[in-house]
Amino acid sequence: MRIRLLSLALAAALLPLVAVAAPSASAKPVAAAQADSYWRTAHTVTTEGGVTIGGRHIAYTADTGTLILHDKQGKPTGEMFYVAYFKRGADPARRPIAFLYNGGPGSSSVWLHMGGFGPVRVVTDSHTHTPPAPYSLVNNADSLLDASDLVFVDAMGTGFSRILDKQQGGVGTPKMFYGVDPDGQAYAQFISEFLSRYGRWNSPKYLIGESYGTTRSAVLANILEQQDNIDLNGVVLLSTILNFDTAIDTPNLNPGINLTYALGLPTYAATAWYHKALSHAPATLHPWLDQVQSWAMGPYLQALDQGSALAPAQEQQIAAQMAQYTGLPESYIVKADLRVTGPEFEQTLLLPHGETTGRLDARFSGPTMDPLAEMAAYDPQSAAISSAYTAAFNDYVRKTLKFGGDHTYRIGSNSVGNDWVFSHTLPGQTAPVAFVGTNVLPDLAAAMSYNPDLKVMVNAGYYDLATPYYAAVYQMQQLPMQARLQKNIEYRFYHTGHMIYVRPADLATLHANIAAFIRASDREPVAAK
Repeated sequence: MRIRLLSLALAAALLPLVAVAAPSASAKPVAAAQADSYWRTAHTVTTEGGVTIGGRHIAYTADTGTLILHDKQGKPTGEMFYVAYFKRGADPARRPIAFLYNGGPGSSSVWLHMGGFGPVRVVTDSHTHTPPAPYSLVNNADSLLDASDLVFVDAMGTGFSRILDKQQGGVGTPKMFYGVDPDGQAYAQFISEFLSRYGRWNSPKYLIGESYGTTRSAVLANILEQQDNIDLNGVVLLSTILNFDTAIDTPNLNPGINLTYALGLPTYAATAWYHKALSHAPATLHPWLDQVQSWAMGPYLQALDQGSALAPAQEQQIAAQMAQYTGLPESYIVKADLRVTGPEFEQTLLLPHGETTGRLDARFSGPTMDPLAEMAAYDPQSAAISSAYTAAFNDYVRKTLKFGGDHTYRIGSNSVGNDWVFSHTLPGQTAPVAFVGTNVLPDLAAAMSYNPDLKVMVNAGYYDLATPYYAAVYQMQQLPMQARLQKNIEYRFYHTGHMIYVRPADLATLHANIAAFIRASDREPVAAK
């Protein structure tokens, strides 16, 4: 279970770090790196560049650096790496600023940086395996720099972020960072320090997190609001998971909680439709998918909740309908007791063709490694793009941003995930609560109640088997807060998977939606009376 939860970030971790020659954005160095002070003190390299968005050229300054975190006694505990892009000539007091990060736990922010919203992006195939190097970096016409300054932050233990232990002249330990609560506190300290360093306290502020990054955003938003008195303008959730009991990876380890299967089934149906694996496929995904959702939460969930009391004839009826919706063999569904996990679905759907479907994005598929296995042995989507992101960023950070030298950039870190503590202290409680799955719905609800002007945007892909889109909708509808605050939540759906931006058409739509969200939630200062 731990392994499957850890992979909620994004692509596979600990891939070889390859440097290749790739075109880089125009930039001129303003400061040179000093290796002798690299890991122990705050260190920044400034470069300049430009990006063209919507036909308009935007000049920017990029600060690539580290920020030192401290304990309550002022002793250094860790060094967090970031890349910050500032639009040149903009008024910092009115210019929005967004903090972006991926998840894992144990993933760097390279995915959102190089695939989504940075000024350059790496070119990959949108649903098949990207061929090996050389890779291309191109101007990102869908960068969010037209709407906000951007700060990409790497979680401790990933990227160039490192714990400063005794050998590094600090007092840091993994327990200070590797867990739901300490991770949130670390990001809160980073943001507070960043606002002071760059004089951005009066800027409109946004959090943009993906996958476990959405879990982090819920915790972080509440810490910033109630502990640090930092009101946020908006929180953007990409591929949301706030209650891990809804994860379709391992619901079999939590018997008696059948809701998870119902929330994942619409994604199974969408995937089967995409791969033309249905015997009676509708011409379009909608409105058929709405029908699937209703059946999943109605007859299907009701049947599962009967458990062993379910009559054989009714079980057969449910299995037959489930086969029609998911493309799985009826006999397989009966054998699975009507309960098919995500990894089992990924392994089984295209098995007759010798293919395994992707987990992060089920549009992807790849050769099945073991036809006799119960579950998928790997994620074809991760395999398809991870090398490109790894190589492109390692090249870009050194050649264009002039940072890093011969230090290792950790795209992902299993050591972070393996040490991660999923227990969490809920708002209003004094001790952590250990759930089968972490649940931070109370945190986001508390933040939205404390700051009733806080706006939240939910973005989900129909083909995401890591964080199913319908589970995201369900979670948001269960937030323990006043119903009237639900009006502050908006939803956007895409014909892609976990990493919405890998499909160029959806990246353009995602950019337009988030930019509109930022502009709508930004506002003029309150006038004096």
